[in-house]
Amino acid sequence: MKPAVLLLLLILITSSCAAQPTQSPPPTAGAPFVITQENNPHAPRMDDLSLKQEGVILTSTSLSERFDLNPIRAELHVLGSMPSVCSELRIKVNPPNDQYQINIEIYGVANPKLKCENVFQQFETTILLGEYSHGQYTVWVNDSFVGSIASY
Repeated sequence: MKPAVLLLLLILITSSCAAQPTQSPPPTAGAPFVITQENNPHAPRMDDLSLKQEGVILTSTSLSERFDLNPIRAELHVLGSMPSVCSELRIKVNPPNDQYQINIEIYGVANPKLKCENVFQQFETTILLGEYSHGQYTVWVNDSFVGSIASY
């Protein structure tokens, strides 16, 4: 009986030293990216380099989903004002960063050679955001949080 107990004890000791099975790490998601970029009528232009960049006052920014489009995409609605009647609106939609943040810059440009009255010019516009890779994104306009969107 003693040899059986010793044999059982020896098996238990050697099996405790064996490598334990480990779980493989979950797959990591790749960096977020834009699948398709929508047409932006207020996108920066090459001739903007000769213009003076101006700040804008944003009164309201909001996100909504466009269920009538396939795939569903988000739309940014912006209400604000620019410093003069000669200002032109620019909206730059940057690609998402590694933290799944979509940073949007809204500003005005004006020709510094033109003499314009400093009368605020109100604007209201809507731009459609593009189609993005799978993930949960946050949308920021001029460094302020606007909302979040999910892409499936």
